[in-house]
Parts: sequence; structure tokens; C-alpha cells
Amino acid sequence: MGQAEQLLAETIAAAQRQQALKPSELRRVNVDTTVQEKAIAFPTDARLYHKARCVLVREAKRVGIELRQSYRRVGKRALQKQGRYAHAQQLKRARRETRRLRTYLGRVIRDLQRKAVSSGLELDQQLSQYLERALRIYEQQRADKHKLYSMQAPEVECISKGKEHKKYEFGCKVSVVTTSQRGWVVGIEALHGNPYDGHTLKAAHAQVAKLTGVTPAEIFVDKGYRGSQHHPENVAVYISGRKLSGTLKRLLRRRSAIEPVIGHLKQDHRMKRNYLQGKNGDCINALLVGCGFNLRKLLRVFFWLLFGWPEVATEPRCMNLGLQPSLTTAAALA
Repeated sequence: MGQAEQLLAETIAAAQRQQALKPSELRRVNVDTTVQEKAIAFPTDARLYHKARCVLVREAKRVGIELRQSYRRVGKRALQKQGRYAHAQQLKRARRETRRLRTYLGRVIRDLQRKAVSSGLELDQQLSQYLERALRIYEQQRADKHKLYSMQAPEVECISKGKEHKKYEFGCKVSVVTTSQRGWVVGIEALHGNPYDGHTLKAAHAQVAKLTGVTPAEIFVDKGYRGSQHHPENVAVYISGRKLSGTLKRLLRRRSAIEPVIGHLKQDHRMKRNYLQGKNGDCINALLVGCGFNLRKLLRVFFWLLFGWPEVATEPRCMNLGLQPSLTTAAALA
């Protein structure tokens, strides 16, 4: 267990010591996935060509290779014109500027390779990596899979979650596990490779058992987890849309309580935009976000223990409306 996972496990243990989280609550959990976006610019083709050329020119200057031409001035101008043409819906002109940026990148790549061979200079590891990434960007086509979307963050993936306002997100998928009753984060993990949601359920179940020492017996998920062959063994998995009755129906409706938790993780705890580098940075940021969420809940518990629970308003809503309170309301206020 890594240090970040140990920190998350300690926040859960602290909640149990304060009796804010009962062991019985860990038997029922909600599971869902979201996208943790990386701190990169939106990867259009024109911007990728321009950025790859700028990185190669900078690295060539660092190692002492003098290029025939850097295309710094004309490349910047072509990128500006491409953006303006695209905004004005002049798509033929925009594509022409994109092709021009790709041509500039290809010339710099070939010039750098020739100068390195003719001088007998062996490229260092950093320049070799950037040259390989620039070649991938130069050669990749629209319909290709496993495309490169950033020179500085090659681990970034394009993920489509079916949102109308944001069709594509660039980062990695994150699995989130919360308790069904009070919404404590008892498991969170960054997943690379854009796996199917149902394939991540076993790993999420195992992580909760490792962090808390309690194995969940009931899991409530959405329709993205369909496919019982991928579910953990000896665990009841309830999928949204299933017809149930009684307590299970109420618990399945409460599965949607994980959605506002994910919203708080993104807006209040910095999972909306990840600034840490590499795949390890994705995993660490996700775990620290879960720790921060639990710590904020613990602060509220400590505040209530010190200063008491918040009092119920002494004036019912019916009095504000000019109505007479019922006998039940009057008895509750007595």
C-alpha cells in the first residue's frame, strides 16, 4: 500500500474512531467512474504541430544543433490565422494553415535528424523522446487509435462520457467508491487505458477491502457496469433500472448520491484539473483528493463535537407563510 493510500486509510480509520462511520455502513457502497482531466490545452491538430515544432527547436538549441530554419515567426503567424479562420467558419483556409504547420514540423524533424547524423552527435534521452513524440504527432491520422495529445504528457487519453456540453475529455478515468448512507470516500483510484466501467469493479471492491478491512457485500452501480462476468464473486451487485422493492429499491435510488460527491471532488478538492506529472501523478492526485474530502467531513464532525449539533429553527415554515402550525409541529417545538 502506497503512502497516499495509507493516508486515505487513516482518514477512514479516524472517522471510525469518532463513530462517524460505522463498520456496518461499509457493507453497502456506491461505485461510479469519472474523468480527471489533465492540465493541457485542448489538442487541436494545428496546436499540436506548433507545440511539437517549438519543443524540437528549443531542445536542438540546448544540445548545440544549429537548425537551417526554426520557423518561429511564420509558424506563430500560421497558428493565429488558423484559429481565426476556424472561428469564422472558413474551413478550407483553416485546413490550409494546418497543412502549413504540419509542413514546418516535418522540415524541422528531418533537419534535426540530418544534422545529428552528419555531425556524429548522439542525441540524449530527452531529445530522443521528444523527437519520437513529434514523429508520432506528425504521422498520426484522424482515425488512428492511441493518439498522442500532448508533448509534455504522453499518458493523456481521450475519453468520451456522453456529456452534451463536453463530448470529449482529456485525462484519465477515475473510479470512486462511497458509502451508501453518509457518502464517505472509501476507495478512489486512477485508471489508465480507458477501461470499460464493468472491468474496474473488481479492483474497486478489492481496494475498499484493503483500506477498511471490511469487504462490501452489496454494491450499487449505474448501467455502465452491466455484465455479470466482470463482477466480484460472492457480492450482490445492483444496477440502476432494475426492478426491486422495499429497502433495496430505496438503496438503489440512493446510488445517485455519489454524483454530488464527485462534483465536490472536482470543484472543491482539485480533481477537475490535474497538474501532477505522469501516471503516478494521476494516481497520487486522485488519492489526495479523496483524503481531502474525508478530512473536510472530519472537520465538521469535530466542530459538532466541540460546539454541539446545530439547533433546529424555532420558527416553522408555516409561521413565515402566515399559517397556523399543526399540532405535530407545535409538539415538536415544545
